[in-house]
Amino acid sequence: MEAILAGQEAIPLHGARFDLAVDGRFKGRLAGRAHGVDYVRVRADGRMELDLQLIVETDDGHRIALSGGGQAAPRPGEPMLDIFANVRLSTASKEYAWVNERQIWGVGTASLATGKVVAEGFMQ
Repeated sequence: MEAILAGQEAIPLHGARFDLAVDGRFKGRLAGRAHGVDYVRVRADGRMELDLQLIVETDDGHRIALSGGGQAAPRPGEPMLDIFANVRLSTASKEYAWVNERQIWGVGTASLATGKVVAEGFMQ
């Protein structure tokens, strides 16, 4: 993936697919750890289609499934991606049942140099 994003290899006409492991902390109305896979498809034009399938483990021990889709756009001349996503959460937890009724819109950036993602989520 790095060779394609760095321009060292051409993106195939049909695009390319990568399965990226995701693992990190988050805080806000929910707080905890999210981990799983982002099934990324790099299109021939360089943009990426995102397919997030994560498990959210809250700091108080509840589990929430996160699924989402979106796009990432490379910044010209920078090892950085701008990310835009729509996310749905679902859980059987009574304490977090409210997330089952919410839509989340996410925006953020991903550094290709460090692998760090910084994102914000906005709920309806």
